[in-house]
Amino acid sequence: MINAPKLYFLCGKMAAGKSTLAKEIARTSQAVLLVEDEFLAKLFPGEIRDIQDYIRCSARVKDALEALIYSLLSKGISVVLDFPGNTRNQRSWFGRLSERGKVAHEFHFVDATDEICKRQLRERSSDLPENSAFTTEAEFDAVTAYFQRPSVEEGFNVIVHART
Repeated sequence: MINAPKLYFLCGKMAAGKSTLAKEIARTSQAVLLVEDEFLAKLFPGEIRDIQDYIRCSARVKDALEALIYSLLSKGISVVLDFPGNTRNQRSWFGRLSERGKVAHEFHFVDATDEICKRQLRERSSDLPENSAFTTEAEFDAVTAYFQRPSVEEGFNVIVHART
């Protein structure tokens, strides 16, 4: 008997806690966790120097994983996508996956202030090598400039996680 699979995806500013939440969802839902940062690090080491590089490489990872995601869902396996859904364009990919895969979804929005995210970023970055991708407050500000809060019109089942 095939289970009713679900697609889980996330939205939230850099360092808001999306990856931590994604791991918890995968654990409690017995779902497969796919982490964009891991794919980018393995497939494009040292190649992501700016936002345009990220957009290019991220699109290639998404294209490569789409068939796998559909295959997992068709076998009754839920999938958690630890990929940012921080713009309408990024979220449209999640919507297409859910529609084409004919599965229910949960869209988890980690709502945190810039101050909380910057504190988390400083804590998280303290153990990283210097010049690691997206580790400074200036880089946070550059990336966050593109952030778009989810809206009702997008049609997602949004679950808000307010971080205070």
